[in-house]
Parts: sequence; C-alpha cells; structure tokens
Amino acid sequence: MTFRLLVPAAGRGQIYTCDPAVVEHILKTNFANYGKGPFNSGNMRDLFGDGIFAVDGDKWRQQRKIASYDFSTRALRDFSGDVFKRNAAKLAGVVSSQAASSQSMDLQGLLMRATMDSIFTIAFGQDLNTLDGSVDEGSRFAAAFDDASEFTMLRYINPFWKLASLLNVGAEAKLRERIKVVDGFVYELIRDTSDELSNAKAHDPDSRQDILSRFIQATTSDSGTVDYKYLRDIILNIVIAGKDTTAGSLAWFLYMVCKHPEAQEKICREAGEATGAGEAATIDEFSRSLTDEALNKMHYLHAALTETLRLYPAVPLNNKQCLSDDVLPNGFNVSKGDIVFYIPYAMGRMEPLWGNDAEAFRPERWLDENGVFQQESPFKFTAFQAGPRICLGKDFAYRQMKIFAAVLLRFFVFKLHSEEEIVSYRTRLTLAIDQGLHLKATAR
Repeated sequence: MTFRLLVPAAGRGQIYTCDPAVVEHILKTNFANYGKGPFNSGNMRDLFGDGIFAVDGDKWRQQRKIASYDFSTRALRDFSGDVFKRNAAKLAGVVSSQAASSQSMDLQGLLMRATMDSIFTIAFGQDLNTLDGSVDEGSRFAAAFDDASEFTMLRYINPFWKLASLLNVGAEAKLRERIKVVDGFVYELIRDTSDELSNAKAHDPDSRQDILSRFIQATTSDSGTVDYKYLRDIILNIVIAGKDTTAGSLAWFLYMVCKHPEAQEKICREAGEATGAGEAATIDEFSRSLTDEALNKMHYLHAALTETLRLYPAVPLNNKQCLSDDVLPNGFNVSKGDIVFYIPYAMGRMEPLWGNDAEAFRPERWLDENGVFQQESPFKFTAFQAGPRICLGKDFAYRQMKIFAAVLLRFFVFKLHSEEEIVSYRTRLTLAIDQGLHLKATAR
C-alpha cells in the first residue's frame, strides 16, 4: 500500500501511499510536521498566491478561522442555498430547451458554468451569468480561470517549468497571460466592494452576505488599509474550491446514474417524497421546496453522491511535504523535504478497503438497514481530506450537489449520447471528464 519512487530530477524523495494509517498520520496524528511546504506553494503561488490552499502557519490559521466561522453562519447557509436553487432552476431551463429539440448536450460544460455562477455570487456578491452567456467579461474571466488551473497542474509533471517561466515560453507564458485577465477582473471587484463597504450606509453587518465582504471587514486594518493582494488570494482559493470540484463530481455522478438508470428513479422518488412537492410543481416551485429539512431526508441521494466521490474523487491525488525527519506507522523513513502522496482515486477502488465489489457503483453500501446514511472513516474515504485541514466546504458542497441533482433528476431522465461510451478523465487540478459528458435528456 506504500512505496517510494526515485525521481532524480525532482531533487527530493517521493512516497506514495494508500494506507489509511499513514493517511491518518500525515493528516492528523503528526499534522504539524506535514504541510503544503515550498514544493506545493512554489507550484501554486502564481494562481493561488497566499490563499488557504497554498500556505501553512499563521496565514493558514487566520484564513481557516475566518472561513470556518463564515461557513457555519445561518446567514451564509441561507444565502448560498438561495443561490444554488436559483442556478439549479436556471440550468434545468437550459436542459429543458435542449431536451425539447432532442439534442445531446455537454452536461459537464453546463455544470462548470452553473457552479461558477453559484460560487462567484457567493464569493463576490455579484452575478457572473456565464450559464446564459449574458456577460462577456464574466465569460472571459471564467475561461482564463479554467486555463490557469490547467497550466498550474502541468507544473506538477514538468520538472523544468521554472526555466520555462524564466524564459516566458510555452504553458508558462500562457499561464501568465491568463492570470493577468483573472487579476484585472478580481481586483476591480474588490475595489468596488471595498468602496461600497466604506460607505456609512453599508456598515450594517447584514447588508452584504458574500464572503468577500466578510473578509474585507475581518482583515482591513484600523487605518482602513485594504490588502488587495491578500483578498484576491483568499477569494480565488474559495472560487477554485467551490467550482471545479462540485461540477466535476456532479458530472461523474450523472455518468454513473446513466450507467445505472434504476438509481435515477430512486432519486426522483426520494426527492418527491422528501419535499412533498406534487407532480404538477414547476421547476421553480420544486427548487424552492428543497429546504435543508428536505435535503437531510434524501439519504439515498447523499449515498449516491458519496459513492461517486469514492470512485471519482474530485482531487484524485493529494500530497503533503515533510517538514522534519519522520517515521511513518508502517516503518517508512521520511526525510525533511520529502513529498508524501496519498491517492484517493486508488483508495476508493481497493478491495482490502471496500470489499470484493470495490469497483462497483453501489450506493447501498453507505446505508444502514433502515436506509440511513452512515459515514466512513475520513482516512479511508479521503475525498474531503481529514484532520485539522478537512474541507471546510464539505457540507456546502453536498448541499449544492444535492440541490442540482434533485432538480435535474426530478424533471429529466438522462441517457448517454452513446450507450457504449466509456469516458476517461482529463489531467487537471481536479478530476474532470475528458471531452465533456454528452447526454440526452428526456422530460419526465
């Protein structure tokens, strides 16, 4: 379950593991000795900056503390829920028009745009409207953002990226161009929001519920100085976390329920029973009926999404850098500077961890005899990390995925464009379907 890879060009040792005991050691037991480290921060800094996913120490603790409070507030939960429902209904409207014309559509592409619209509104308090394409500037930002994420990923497999960056050639030149577009768009939004909050009328803490406003209020100095670069880094990290991960997971979920059509029917029935919305309910009416109480009753849907994440984790490969010499629980020696990788994608498919049907899509494995969802150890099911750095947006992500999935499967039956199609994944920071997910939808 654990092995060492010799990579002379990397200049440091690399250890790969699928052992839950090792995962627990680096993510929890000896957490202080394993961090992002210079390896990750160097690769990610141009895009992620000093955001929560690229830093350790005090900067990480400060952002974690503020974000942890914000994600737990009722105000943000209600605000984000309303945004999710609105965009789920909007997406269903797009799917409906495609279904009426019997055309296949790239659901992953539509989900990428819909989740970008959602997280952007929650993060910045403004609508991006990439789903309907009404804001050209927003579409340019979204495209540049996607490209920058992909070019950043390439640094992990290209040991000579620093030379390419110095020479400003290839993917590094493209990354620099895309980040310039992203920064220009984001800095303007930060300036506008800061100016609004500085207005005496905007000092009501309930006047704005977006995350940027909350971070501006929490980090602005007594003299009124706003650290634009730090805010840019904080918010872009949240956008990255809330967009591609959720969209990719929903795309894989739809792929799996197309392979298992009985799951679509179970989810449709469960959604109707949990909400109490009648057959005659419109898309908007049904979306509004998806209260937290109703979502919490959808155990099978929760299990189906979790089973998807077991097989197709949003981040298929993750790592921590060792900060001082250590010995892992299985006896492996780790030197300062070594990178310890754990592999959620492989862990989710291992028979020793999940049984003889480890590669089968079976949501029931997550349900008890009463049909109630049961958690597994986060060191075995590592889709959301674990320990002090466990994903703050876990509940946030499940809420968005459940709302989108419930709306789509309540009103449509989905089939693969080609029944024989077997999709593959694309190398990005998150696990995306290569060439998109092309489905046909039929209205129920």
